[in-house]
Amino acid sequence: MCKTDAPARPAGFTLIELVVVLAIIAALAAVVAPEMVRHAGDARTEAARTQIELFALALEAYRLDNGIYPSSDDGLAALREQPVRGRAPGWRGPYLRRLVPADPWGRPYIYQAPGGVNPGSYDLYTLGRDATTGGEGEDSDVTSWGGPVRI
Repeated sequence: MCKTDAPARPAGFTLIELVVVLAIIAALAAVVAPEMVRHAGDARTEAARTQIELFALALEAYRLDNGIYPSSDDGLAALREQPVRGRAPGWRGPYLRRLVPADPWGRPYIYQAPGGVNPGSYDLYTLGRDATTGGEGEDSDVTSWGGPVRI
């Protein structure tokens, strides 16, 4: 048998090795986390844009059946349930399969017919995360006409 003079090293990590690994993980998290938050905001804005486009298709189908868009009083709910008071005699809906969802920030979409920007049809928009006109990124307005909101 051969004996070595050096004592056997215990298995495991030293405190220095653990601190270095934790520092690397913290540095990566500091770089990656803001990027992930930005992408979540972009996803909400894109979801709002997609929902508005789907509502636009349903509103066009409603108009083809009834000759007019739903009134502001009837709102987007007219795409799911026939409006009362005979305003939609040609109604053949529902024009949406599910209930009208809130915007990605939890507020109802704003629908006006006739619209202020589009007096011949409707205005449909959401004001973004900040719930005020204007803004950039996730705070920007998402409109059916692709332009700014003018209240």
